[in-house]
Amino acid sequence: MRKFGTAILSMILIISVAKAQTHALDTTVKAKAQTHTLDTVAKVKSNKQDSAARGPVHTLDKIAGVVGSSIILQSDIELKYASYLAQGSPPDPSIKCQILQGLLTQKLLAQQAVIDSVEVKDDEVDNDVDRRMRGMIQRAGGQDRLEQFLGRSLIQYKDEVRPDIKEELIAQKMQQKITTNINTTPQDVEKFYNKISKDSIPSFNKEVEVGEISFNPKLTNTEKESARLKAQDLLKRVKAGEDFGSLARLYSQDPGSAAEGGDLGFADRTTFVKEFAAWAFKLKAGEISPVFETDFGFHFLQVIERRGEQVHVRHILIIPAVTQESLSRAKAKADSVYTLLMKNKKIDFSTAAAFYSDDKDTKYNGGMLLNAENVEARTTYIPTDKLDPQVALITDTMKVGNISTPQLFTGQDGKKSYRIVFLKSSTNAHKANLTQDYPKIKAYATSDKINRTVSEWFQKKRKETFIKIDPQYQSCGSLKGWSTPVTTAAVKP
Repeated sequence: MRKFGTAILSMILIISVAKAQTHALDTTVKAKAQTHTLDTVAKVKSNKQDSAARGPVHTLDKIAGVVGSSIILQSDIELKYASYLAQGSPPDPSIKCQILQGLLTQKLLAQQAVIDSVEVKDDEVDNDVDRRMRGMIQRAGGQDRLEQFLGRSLIQYKDEVRPDIKEELIAQKMQQKITTNINTTPQDVEKFYNKISKDSIPSFNKEVEVGEISFNPKLTNTEKESARLKAQDLLKRVKAGEDFGSLARLYSQDPGSAAEGGDLGFADRTTFVKEFAAWAFKLKAGEISPVFETDFGFHFLQVIERRGEQVHVRHILIIPAVTQESLSRAKAKADSVYTLLMKNKKIDFSTAAAFYSDDKDTKYNGGMLLNAENVEARTTYIPTDKLDPQVALITDTMKVGNISTPQLFTGQDGKKSYRIVFLKSSTNAHKANLTQDYPKIKAYATSDKINRTVSEWFQKKRKETFIKIDPQYQSCGSLKGWSTPVTTAAVKP
């Protein structure tokens, strides 16, 4: 099993540099090399002026690595290591070796991208920068808190990190170009599987394929009226002079923004549902919308600032309470669809899901649930220990091909709905084999092929590119073979 996973783990280390850098850039302030140099000069001058009081001047920064015409500063590594610690990880100086390897890898990819004319559009960079900023604002608890942590305005920070993010995106695209023509044939899969030693073949837990048709309670206008009136009353209080933020903290039912006074930070149109986006991008700074309805409930919002296609808003949300009558109506509809499935064999589960289900995530997938831990593969095979406990309890007593009677479910957000569950397949725990597990083994074989292709590319490029690594990192095992050997001819007398 351990040998089987070696290829995947090494690929993650070498290939997933961009993802690792994303986390670092999202949580730390990465100054530009030029800006940092100017700051360093200023500090050195200051130190010289009062050196008698401060003692000897120490090196504030140094070049940790060189890749062709690009340099990597020690401060770049330290900032990423600080990010690593900030995420609650235990101190481990060896992580700096991995950080430097990631930066060296990115520089190699970016330089080759220039040669191959691989580029990214400005709007791609802007969208990625904005996406990261939204995540940072959310984690920091609001834009003001983030700017306080950064020690600068968000606009200034975005200007600083934009070139780095652009380089990262270019490196990602170059990496995709290297592996774009990789194709894994059935022969490749079989060859890969046969190379695995018997004691290294992994075991898979029991897995199931499960489908759902969901029926959410739908409120009548009369049942929603009290929520609308409450939102309307809060809007009047804001217009009468009460503090928007205070009222949001007390009454808003949006768990993601209520504690921050309803502040949603900067975002683009794609972040919001259409009704919300319509008001957010229609109003001017300082203006407040009327009460309007979305799938979430009743809102009103205030635009704080507008910057191009980004808008900074805060809002108050009031969610209508689900009534017993609405639940009864949902159950009646679920019972009706269940009866239809049982009596009319011409209507299969996937068709019924597409037509009747209220779950937007599954209705266009034949009602089938996807494995949340393997989203990229979009696999419907889910280990039973990863299933929603409510689903697992129902499917545990079902036979393959059976459909359950409508059951009442309570989501993680506390919302209730009725669901019909379909058990499409069930596979007991077993050793991996090509008959039952071909898609998974193919994924491993493809990853192994990608790993080897990228490793060969880097091995070749390292030989063609001048690379220098500071002696501090010469002992890093992961960096062995990266430095350009010093030849006698290259040494000046």
